[in-house]
Amino acid sequence: MGIGDWFKRGVREMMVARPDDAKPHVVWKHPDPTIPLKSQLTVEADEQAVFFRDGRAIATLSAGRHTLDTMNLPFLSDLVDRYTGGDVFIAEVFFVSIREFPGVKFGGRIGHVEDPKSGIPVETMVHGEFSFKVTDPERLIVGLVGMGRTESYLVRSWMKEQVLKVIRDRIAELLVKNKWPLLDVTSGAYTEELERQVLDGIGTHVADYGIEVVRLGNFTIAIDEQDAENLKELYTDAAYLKTVGGVEGYQRFAAGKAMMGAGEGMAKGGVGDGSGGGGALMGGAGLGVGFGLAQMLVNDNRGGQVLTPAAAGVVCAAWHSAVPPGKFCSACGATLTSREADSPAGAFCTGCGSPLAADAKFCGQCGTARG
Repeated sequence: MGIGDWFKRGVREMMVARPDDAKPHVVWKHPDPTIPLKSQLTVEADEQAVFFRDGRAIATLSAGRHTLDTMNLPFLSDLVDRYTGGDVFIAEVFFVSIREFPGVKFGGRIGHVEDPKSGIPVETMVHGEFSFKVTDPERLIVGLVGMGRTESYLVRSWMKEQVLKVIRDRIAELLVKNKWPLLDVTSGAYTEELERQVLDGIGTHVADYGIEVVRLGNFTIAIDEQDAENLKELYTDAAYLKTVGGVEGYQRFAAGKAMMGAGEGMAKGGVGDGSGGGGALMGGAGLGVGFGLAQMLVNDNRGGQVLTPAAAGVVCAAWHSAVPPGKFCSACGATLTSREADSPAGAFCTGCGSPLAADAKFCGQCGTARG
């Protein structure tokens, strides 16, 4: 080994600092525990250097350039190796960044959360990013990182798991307590409240490790697309519930909606199927159901309007409601005449209640003469 090599080795031994390629790491451990006295220790403005011996934290140095000498740093006296004549000391030196680390992305499944407005469990996800910083380097090393060499991703991955854990707990708790509809939550209406709750919750989990989550950014809660469509449809139906007058009215509305779907299916089944007369017949059947549904919105004896899922085309003039076909009204007992003045449907058979054509003299269903 030449004089130049010895000189370069001596310079390396005299300088103790974090290399540039290790600057992104939250914690970086100096590889050589044997450090000559009088070495120059450089601590950057955004980090601290922590000295350990036998698994115990001895001292922490803040930003600046420090000469490692027992006169300047008395704690080094406990670290000097007597077997080397007092020229070196033995210590594990950790450089810990204390700046804020932004842009840590996270995301994952929250699970099925019951929507308070509909009572339906909905698959929920969350994604976003957060920033954190180290507030106590000694506690971070002892409590989380350990005494071995470590990489930043270990700290970051652990932090992501903590964030997701708290979000799962907090969202479920807030939805139950505050009864927030999930569609409102996913729209961002409660983002600020959720961020505060999550930050407070995470603080209790990570403070013991000398870490603080500073803020959340681009914090979004989402639900499965199909679940979102189902909720929108249910919310729309709930609006009809208020319009048609409570649960009983909503049940009538739901029955009418089912009949409307049946009518549409029958009409579609008979159109364009290439069956000629059969197709026209099915089309007429679907059209007949549609006419019947149009008569379901009638005045009740309370002066309002409700959806009544009765059979198509038979409207009692006395009861002012749609009723099953027959000679008499099943609701009030009144006779169902062949021509009801209040009925928009025209004439009906007095024998079976079937609709009659305008020029019909006999019922095409049962043969009863037109009244």
